[in-house]
Amino acid sequence: MKAIESISAYLFLMLFFAISLFPFYWMFVISSHTTSAVNHFPPLFTPGHLFGDNFSKVIKEIDFFKALWNTAAASGIATILQLVFCSLAAFAFSYITFKGSKLLYVFIISTMMIPSQLGLVPSYFIMTTFGWINSLKAIIVPGLVSAYGVFWLKQYMEAAVHPHMLESAKIDGCSHFQTYYRIVVPIILPALAALAILTFMGIWNEFVWASLVLKSSDSQTIQIALRNLSKVYYKDYAMIMAGTFAATIPLLLILAAFGRFFITGITAGAVKG
Repeated sequence: MKAIESISAYLFLMLFFAISLFPFYWMFVISSHTTSAVNHFPPLFTPGHLFGDNFSKVIKEIDFFKALWNTAAASGIATILQLVFCSLAAFAFSYITFKGSKLLYVFIISTMMIPSQLGLVPSYFIMTTFGWINSLKAIIVPGLVSAYGVFWLKQYMEAAVHPHMLESAKIDGCSHFQTYYRIVVPIILPALAALAILTFMGIWNEFVWASLVLKSSDSQTIQIALRNLSKVYYKDYAMIMAGTFAATIPLLLILAAFGRFFITGITAGAVKG
């Protein structure tokens, strides 16, 4: 009976994986044919031999690799800094008592209920005042800290870090910062990995905010650059799919390399003690 249940579970996971992977496969199929393949009936499910030609068109239309570098740089820097600031804030709210800490934490968490679209206008005004329009700073700085990151790491810390460990560190003469990076950080690495993947993907896929603050071709991220492939009177879907598929490959590689840390962070945070 257990063997049958295990086989059924694996078959279900394989089916779910195939369904999840199919959009990327179909994207590659269309990008390897002419644009008429989109309307082909019955639909095409086998790759062609024109992916290289379609991707060469992408490179001619936009500065693909420059946009890819801008996106990777902005996503990487913002992700690293958000891990630092969110973990420090979570540590302070969890283990340091100061006046108004609970009220401040409630205020930070309450911002999660505000739609992000409401902050576009004031954020744009701030970026204009600082002169950061058409600069990657406009993408990096707003992503330095997030309410969700503080909330997630605080909950994980309180579940994974035993208070006796902090008391021992205090007795040994460790400062708050020494306790943070010597004891707390090694324990919450799975949670940091999970937050890193979510943050990196969120900034990589950012479109609305990036389309407002990044208008010059030198500062555009990959999402904005790909938008320029869509012409008003004619859309070369094969070329668009080729660019989109190529832009998705780095994310797939990151998920393949660090996916197990993401699963570990989510599952470990679900068990207290």
